[in-house]
Amino acid sequence: MSLALARKYRPLSFDELIGQEAVSLTLSLALENDRLSHAYLFSGLRGSGKTSTARIFAKALLCEHGTTSHPCGVCSHCKMAVDGRHMDIIEMDAASNRKIDDIRELIEHTKYKPSSGRFKIFIIDEVHMLTKEAFNALLKTLEEPPAFVKFILATTDPLKLPATILSRTQHFRFRKISQPILTKHLEHILNLEGVTYEKSAIDIIARSGAGSVRDALTLLDQAIVYSTNFIDLSTVTNMLGIIEPSLLEGLLNKIMLKDEAGILEFISMASEFESEMVIDELMLYLKDILLSGSTKITPMIIERFFRVLADAKQLLNIGSDGEFVLSLTLFKMMEALQIQDIDGMIRTLEKELNSVKITPSEPIKEESSVPLSPPIVDDNRIVEPEVSPDLPIPEPIKPIDPHAKQFESLIAKLYDRNYELGEGFKNSITYSSFEDNLLSWESTASGENKTLLKNNWGLIRMFVQEIFGFETKIKNIPKELPSVDVEPELITSQAEEPIFMVAEEDELPMTSSCIAPEDGGVEAAKEKDERTILDEPMVAKALELFSPKKVRVKRKS
Repeated sequence: MSLALARKYRPLSFDELIGQEAVSLTLSLALENDRLSHAYLFSGLRGSGKTSTARIFAKALLCEHGTTSHPCGVCSHCKMAVDGRHMDIIEMDAASNRKIDDIRELIEHTKYKPSSGRFKIFIIDEVHMLTKEAFNALLKTLEEPPAFVKFILATTDPLKLPATILSRTQHFRFRKISQPILTKHLEHILNLEGVTYEKSAIDIIARSGAGSVRDALTLLDQAIVYSTNFIDLSTVTNMLGIIEPSLLEGLLNKIMLKDEAGILEFISMASEFESEMVIDELMLYLKDILLSGSTKITPMIIERFFRVLADAKQLLNIGSDGEFVLSLTLFKMMEALQIQDIDGMIRTLEKELNSVKITPSEPIKEESSVPLSPPIVDDNRIVEPEVSPDLPIPEPIKPIDPHAKQFESLIAKLYDRNYELGEGFKNSITYSSFEDNLLSWESTASGENKTLLKNNWGLIRMFVQEIFGFETKIKNIPKELPSVDVEPELITSQAEEPIFMVAEEDELPMTSSCIAPEDGGVEAAKEKDERTILDEPMVAKALELFSPKKVRVKRKS
């Protein structure tokens, strides 16, 4: 009867385990020195040898020649352990027996002594699948089992186990099997089976196994059947549905040569493959180039290619069209070659700087371009020559005020917040000076502009303190516009308002404004009676000053 290679070549001793030297050595020394624990936990990737190690360890505990790391394999206990029919080795799949009732039944078995062996051994596979209640029921027995009971727990996900379980067991972590070790193991099995093969084909099978011996042996079994006892590269790539490495090598050559027609030809040919698989194979091929130390592609270019391929993986994950993503990726890889590296840019800059000749500037002549007549000596008196009045007198250069730039930043902030406010502020306010936390400006605000600025005074002050400092005070210097003749008619409700924004001292609360409509006892905030408005001192003074022919009183709407 034919058996799968994974079962046919299952290791029967610690010497046959591959890639788990630390685990094999520790368990062997524990058996030889009689330093046995009552509970063990084996965790690791699928197909890394957890269950096989548990069975070998159980056989070593029950061998008639005593607890040894090299069981004889010929005694009745060893034979029954190998055949899986030993009464004292109880294997339980926790994925299908995960409830508390199953654990209660197991605990009941621990009360009875072994039927024929030295120990009663319980192997619980996929132990992380047990329910919370089942774990709690197992705790006491796992911590203090009878002397003849041994527990061996196996799991692929130890993080799902409660800390109370982990603390009661010796934890052995099984490593992923490396590709060279796995390749060597597959070649050994093919030699035993009498199957010829190509080395490159076995490398691909070992890589596809992803560190799992069982997965690799399953693929090898399939390849033997598919290839009719000769495993070559084309057979394996067709069986796995992956692209041949030679095609990837040709693709990279076309990318390096920027052969757009060749890249389009490859995209057309690769339409029968999964786009994600092609991108994964490209990543693996670039990794092989990097680790081989080849100078064909520099590490800097490989890093750029990897970033492009990683972006492509993200696009595929969101459900984008695979063929389009592959096409875009290949052309982005070609464009990545045009980016200069840092060293090349530095060298180019140095060459440009070395080619530039710096010529010393000519000294500025202090003499005037208009010749002056020499001084005339007359009767022991020196008469200085006259200077032509047509010569321009240079104006003194004003020092640059650094705070003017900050004032421009203030205008930009106001524009950004409210374009109309920024326009009104720019047209009405002119920067004057900034000294001792006092910002002075000249204001020509009037009419709607003045109202707009007053209504947004809080915002303007906030931006001023943000740019010039929290302690900044604002001083407004009113600047009158050219006077315009107007009809001498006085509208008393539109009397002259206080000068806009004077804040030399701490700002007073705006109790009479629209922001604080409550009068709070302030006279200015109370409503005026239109019948007595002409008796107000300020109105009477205005009437005396202007002597108007007609006075019209309007009620504010």
